[in-house]
Amino acid sequence: MEKGGMNLQEKQKRSPYSTDLTDEQYEKIARFVEKPLTGRTGRPRKHSYREILNAIFYQLRSGGSWRLLPHDFPHWLSVYAYFRRWSEDGTLERIYAALRAEARKKAGKEPTPSAVILDSQSVKTTEKGGPEATTRESTSRDANATWPSTP
Repeated sequence: MEKGGMNLQEKQKRSPYSTDLTDEQYEKIARFVEKPLTGRTGRPRKHSYREILNAIFYQLRSGGSWRLLPHDFPHWLSVYAYFRRWSEDGTLERIYAALRAEARKKAGKEPTPSAVILDSQSVKTTEKGGPEATTRESTSRDANATWPSTP
């Protein structure tokens, strides 16, 4: 294994995407996914956690179906299985919280936010039932083919 949890074969396997983790970025979050092995470990991993994370970040940024994940990433089902496991056990939330705290410290703020801002207009729209309740019906004669031709 090489620095950053990616072996040389994986580095040469594909061209990088803009969503790929740098070595520095991966070092900050590796502790959340690379846990010490205990007891029976099963089959050896085929792909590094870094490459799995790269695929997850690509998918989250680009959107779309998991099945449409580019073929130069690990198989979509493996990536999705890790995404689901890490979502359910809180790993992705811990990564996000750690990165948010670091970004806030760099900006000279407290690591955790202390205030929240609510937009009253959003609340009013929600109370009325969303955009359908606030959008007026069109009364243009040109827009409605069933409008009576005589008053």
